[in-house]
Amino acid sequence: MFLIVESTKTKGVMALEDLEKICNLHYKYVKSYALSLCLNETLAEDITQETFYNAIKKIDTFKNDCKIETWLCSIAKN
Repeated sequence: MFLIVESTKTKGVMALEDLEKICNLHYKYVKSYALSLCLNETLAEDITQETFYNAIKKIDTFKNDCKIETWLCSIAKN
């Protein structure tokens, strides 16, 4: 995962394959977290989609001082 994020930061562009890898690896985790926050399946799905949308926009702000899951959950929470 570190390589995907670093590659994206270096290029300044997120390749579709990289986006797909990040989503596939972390979607269930983020959705479970969102569901624990709102206890509503539909709302959790919306939060998860918004989370990945915002993460893509802010990928250059990701610092390697935490796991990407932690970063994604902080985006979901906010």
